[in-house]
Amino acid sequence: MKAIVQHTYGGTDVLEFAEVPAPQVKPDEVVVQVRASAVDAGVWHLMTGLPYLLRLGFGLTRPRKPIRGMDVAGTVEAVGANVTTFEPGDEVFGTCDGAFAEYARTHHTKLVRKPKNLTFEQAAAIPISGFTALAALRDKGEIKAGQRVLVIGAGGGVGSYAVQLAKVFGADVTGLCSASKVEFVRGLGADEVLDYRKDDFTRDEFDLIVDIAGNRPINHVRKALAPSGTLVIVGGERGKVIGGVSGLVKAVAMNLFVKHTLRGLISLSNKEDLAVLSELAEAGRITPAIDRVHPLSEVPEAIAYAQAGRARGKVVITV
Repeated sequence: MKAIVQHTYGGTDVLEFAEVPAPQVKPDEVVVQVRASAVDAGVWHLMTGLPYLLRLGFGLTRPRKPIRGMDVAGTVEAVGANVTTFEPGDEVFGTCDGAFAEYARTHHTKLVRKPKNLTFEQAAAIPISGFTALAALRDKGEIKAGQRVLVIGAGGGVGSYAVQLAKVFGADVTGLCSASKVEFVRGLGADEVLDYRKDDFTRDEFDLIVDIAGNRPINHVRKALAPSGTLVIVGGERGKVIGGVSGLVKAVAMNLFVKHTLRGLISLSNKEDLAVLSELAEAGRITPAIDRVHPLSEVPEAIAYAQAGRARGKVVITV
């Protein structure tokens, strides 16, 4: 099968469009004929091996699993002996290791059936970014109806879902983004949209701030919090060694000395949240926002475009 593989860490030049053996199904797994995947920040981290901390789990000198891509949507090709929830031909979406390929293998609990009203491209745009936005708002942010919520980085993949989900939860939502994305974020349902270059978001008070951009000092962001407000830190590189973990550690430490609630986020995929996102998409309450679509052979270009921060919503790969 055709796949995008890498045998060393580095930039997009380490990615190869190559022929590799197709995956063989295991007892608790499903093999999916991939129809679409999507680019997320994790793809870039695993490609570059940055921050270095992640190499402890994914390979010290080179990636243990050479095929990139985690979001997947497609048709079930084969099911393992222990799998009773799916059968060949089912249209599904979810997460896996190695979605930038013609076929991918994943545990059956990482998939749900694709809503009929979504294309494969739309379905593939949901999982990783949707999981992250949902966890930030519901689990860490403990969002409540009527709250004022600020989404920093509202125009990207996670941000596009955070804005929509915050509206689903009944919040009044302000999005902070670049000037080129203001109308896009407004179209997602934001009540107010600010241009991060010219508008001062600290002029207001918010009950909950979800910081996806992660490029501002915590104390500066805290200026926009209500006295009992909560800040959830989602993004931010902060160095090559431990990356965004430094921001999470700082937030936890500062909790001991401030009245605000400061929380970091490490989002994990799970079938329950995938089902929630699927139901919301099927009901039309959230809509995957896709900036552009690339064929499998153009994964390097797709990653470069997404990492540059220009994408309005998600960048999707078709297979």
